[in-house]
Amino acid sequence: MTLPKTMNAMVTMGHGDLNQIVWQNNWPRPDPARDEVLIKVGACGLNNTDVNTRVGWYSKAVTGATDAAAGAPADEDPSWGGAPIAFPRIQGADACGTIVAVGPGVSPGRIGERVITDNWLRDPDDLLDKGKTGYFGSERDGGFAEYTTLPARNALAVTTDLSDAELATFSCSYSTAEGMLTRAGVTSADTVLVSGASGGVGGAVVQLARRRGARVIALASESKHADVAAFGADRVLPRAPDNLRGLLKGEKITVVADVVGGPYWGTLIDSLARGGRYTCSGAIAGPIVAFDLRTFYLRDLVLFGSTVIDAEVMPNLIRYIEAGEIRPALAAAYPLEKLHDAQTAFVAKQHTGNIVVVP
Repeated sequence: MTLPKTMNAMVTMGHGDLNQIVWQNNWPRPDPARDEVLIKVGACGLNNTDVNTRVGWYSKAVTGATDAAAGAPADEDPSWGGAPIAFPRIQGADACGTIVAVGPGVSPGRIGERVITDNWLRDPDDLLDKGKTGYFGSERDGGFAEYTTLPARNALAVTTDLSDAELATFSCSYSTAEGMLTRAGVTSADTVLVSGASGGVGGAVVQLARRRGARVIALASESKHADVAAFGADRVLPRAPDNLRGLLKGEKITVVADVVGGPYWGTLIDSLARGGRYTCSGAIAGPIVAFDLRTFYLRDLVLFGSTVIDAEVMPNLIRYIEAGEIRPALAAAYPLEKLHDAQTAFVAKQHTGNIVVVP
């Protein structure tokens, strides 16, 4: 195959508003280095990390919600890992596509494989050390382009009839959700309360918790209840009801899976039964919450932060996809050059599921 020397890409030039993401139609196509593959991108999903990194929301100097962050990011900690990242940067973690070239050390037999990305870039000499990780689309260029490279071990072959747009919904949202459930040890004995259940991660939590046999109670805007019920939720309640305990009607909540945070956080924690677990991988409504230590220690609660997923999570997801045990929740697909419009829709949160862009 003759590959072009340049490609189309949406390139983030620095921290700031959407105007920092610039369409480039003559950007150098990357070449795979040793132990890397070159992927022709079929589609790439959007996620909160794209937005949070661009606006610098991860900085401790920022205290507001992700759609209206209050405060300017500090120079030293604007990214998910608490360190600066290099610009220009091609963002986009949820890539799927086809391997079209390989670097030294990778079998040419992998050319032609259809793959999705394992986004966690681990130290090849210390794969289990979570302190030595980077993220695809953050610490190295990602999938908002026609071509991208990444370590061969991060390109996971998948056999499915799903379209590229559907397949691009899984990598970030579903691995984040499965990581949360894995960290909290969710089983069929649990009843899981899911906040933000209409979003990409929340909807994935619903599906993946049900796959584990757990009972699932979802919180979502009432206009989205039918969509969330279709994910498999046993019950769907309003997004942030004042009388949550009353609406639960005696349900024993053993796990709260939260990506929302914000002012409602105390109500979520207060819904947990004694010995319950709280697992969190986001705070779209705001990172600063009021924490009553009495609720925490008097009820014997356990809190799990979840970011860097365990190594088995992505291979497990591939199995679930190929077995048809989980399904994509594709809200919309935009052309890559319309990434500004796609991110605007993503931040507005009027959709259910995932939004993707297609080169």
